[in-house]
Amino acid sequence: MPVPVPVPRQRTGSAVERQPAAETAKGGDLVLLVIEDDPAGIFSAPELPEGTGTRLRIRTARNLTEAERLLTDDIHCILVDLALPGTKDSDELAPLKHVLRLAPRHAVLALAAEGDAERAAAAVRVGAQDYLFRDELDSRLLSRAIRYAVERKRADVAQRQLTESRLRAQENARLERGLLPTPLLQGSDLSFAARYRPGRSRALLGGDFYDTVRTPDGTVHAMIGDVCGHGPDEAALGVELRIAWRALTLAGLCGDQLLSTLQEVLEHERESEEIFATLCTVDIAPDGRRAGLCLAGHPSPLITRRGRATQLLPNEEGGPALGLLPRARWPRRQVELGGSWSLMMYTDGLIEGRIGPGATQRLGQEGMVEMINRQLAEGLSGDDLLEAAVARARELNGGELTDDVAVLLLGRSGSVGSVGSV
Repeated sequence: MPVPVPVPRQRTGSAVERQPAAETAKGGDLVLLVIEDDPAGIFSAPELPEGTGTRLRIRTARNLTEAERLLTDDIHCILVDLALPGTKDSDELAPLKHVLRLAPRHAVLALAAEGDAERAAAAVRVGAQDYLFRDELDSRLLSRAIRYAVERKRADVAQRQLTESRLRAQENARLERGLLPTPLLQGSDLSFAARYRPGRSRALLGGDFYDTVRTPDGTVHAMIGDVCGHGPDEAALGVELRIAWRALTLAGLCGDQLLSTLQEVLEHERESEEIFATLCTVDIAPDGRRAGLCLAGHPSPLITRRGRATQLLPNEEGGPALGLLPRARWPRRQVELGGSWSLMMYTDGLIEGRIGPGATQRLGQEGMVEMINRQLAEGLSGDDLLEAAVARARELNGGELTDDVAVLLLGRSGSVGSVGSV
């Protein structure tokens, strides 16, 4: 039997760096680690069938301790003698189970005596890819068994990774859904609708955020905002700002005092001083006829009143985005809403798309106003209106909108079609 050449211990490093040959090699020599204590050394390297272009290189270990030393990343497969002595465990599969724990990402074959078929089958049940009978072993059978075991292990690993990826995706989806707001409007006669579409692929949550709550005095507060950037860190910061806004609003803060406090939260939580957030807040009086508006670098909402076309609310008195100026101020502007109206708040992801494939001009606020007026004329309202608005912006852009999109619609009862209420 050839004398095994000592090799270094298995390297440490990242999962990618430590991928065993069973996962990465698709050709070339096959390297087999045999764990058995046969002093006659029956596992010399046999000749594989001609025309395969492959050699079988064998390393042998007489016990599990030596096997651990010889187990390196270039091993394709491990052959374990089920009759391996030297274990104090009464479990007859203990040596195999030890190898499976030692090398969870390698292909493993069990070697059994011909009359020990029951134990050989049990070896497969606990994790071996296949088993071989010692008396029937030859080079052709060994070669085929190794290749089969390697491919089966590769398939098992791929399936496990796919399953884990799906489970992580499902867990992330549940987490992100839990972070999306549930409006607190109990007792209010205002209608509500919202649409949210993150720009990140396969994500449910982006850097845009919104919320709506009703305080005990009957005032309805609504907010929509946008953290610059598109990654998970920006999404997390958006959630923090939304939750902070809700807590501060329920505590009685409003207008400049509220936005100043939110800016402090942003400054403490952001990873870089370059991160900022735009924000639009409205507080609608209990009678529903008036509202206070604050803008922090954010696009102005749309207002639709009975018998009148949609228009932008005034935005001349807005302040800067949160996080840009340390002692900024955000004036609160009083807005008359009227008896029957709808108010649409949105993030710039809706208006920054192009107006045609290959075009350089963006939809913009004026283009959005025209689009909403046409959709209102078609009788759309509520959820249908928001769905159509996002779909039309995407259609004009010639494909998916690359930025996060959030749209919020509040309305006071009236003729549904005329004001676009929900």
